[in-house]
Amino acid sequence: KRLTNLDSALVKDLTHIMDENTAGDTMSLLKWTGKSTRKIADEMVDLGHPMSAMSVCRMLKEMGYSLQANVKTKEGKEHPDRDAQFKYINEQVKDFIKNKAPVVSVDTKKKENVGEFKNAGQAWRKKDKKREVLSHDFPNLGIGKAIPYGTYDVQRNKGMVNVGITHDTAEFAVESIRRWWKLMGRQEYPGAKKLLICADSGGSNGSRIKAWKLYLQKL
Repeated sequence: KRLTNLDSALVKDLTHIMDENTAGDTMSLLKWTGKSTRKIADEMVDLGHPMSAMSVCRMLKEMGYSLQANVKTKEGKEHPDRDAQFKYINEQVKDFIKNKAPVVSVDTKKKENVGEFKNAGQAWRKKDKKREVLSHDFPNLGIGKAIPYGTYDVQRNKGMVNVGITHDTAEFAVESIRRWWKLMGRQEYPGAKKLLICADSGGSNGSRIKAWKLYLQKL
């Protein structure tokens, strides 16, 4: 028999373990964790659920998790309070959701050249009507660059992308959040008095950028 049939609290406790150790892409439903399946299995055993690392792996796949490769984004020495920081943020998110206050995750997506450039997409066309594009993807051959800034509503699982055509600035980032609020946010949260914004603290919404903090105060 499946473990979930023998232990009704299994999924609940596994979900609880993963909640505080999960990352996700704001543009998809993918989730991943930095914990090994063996370490998760050890924690499950401590909670009274004897199971192997292989069983943890199978259950995580069924719950929508996936293995992720390392990404070269680490800068300098890891902060000693990193886990405490993320646990604090997680508690803030829970508190906002409990009080029905909006929580959004924001970031700038990959910039794209605009013009007759080749891309990975496909469209149905007749065989003799192939669309021809430029043989080289030099930016100066296009008409500009698109800068998508995403604002994702964590509670409603809805998002909006505001596309800029000049530069990825702090003013543009905050304006994107303002447009989300005017077009979507205030309809979803009519009585909201506060807004929690989760950002990666890089680029236009960098923690050291004074303009980001200034425009947020004016939001």
